[in-house]
Amino acid sequence: MPVSIATRRSGAATIVDIIGEITLFNAPDLRKVLMDLLKVQKAPRVIVNMTQVAYIDSAGVACLVEALKVAREAKLGLALFGLNRVAREVFELTRLSRVFEVYGTEEEALRGVQQAPSGAAV
Repeated sequence: MPVSIATRRSGAATIVDIIGEITLFNAPDLRKVLMDLLKVQKAPRVIVNMTQVAYIDSAGVACLVEALKVAREAKLGLALFGLNRVAREVFELTRLSRVFEVYGTEEEALRGVQQAPSGAAV
């Protein structure tokens, strides 16, 4: 299944909307978008919208972990929201839910952005 990736601004945050599956075959597309936002544009806060992500494999998880590492090194923020049950279980079993900021809704993620100063540890 192809993936659709789009970005939009909401205040100080850049939201990455993903539709489809994040797999070994299309994780490089997501990586390119995230690395551009974090390394080139130096977006102060990136929020990944996963409400329409039907499936994520280990390559997709690795892509998000790499983005988090880059964000932390650059003192930028990265958060996720809208994980489905399966994705949430993957993040909980791997304990990545303790490493990432994970929110249920976009509104919660944006409020989380407003509560955390730029560069705060996530």
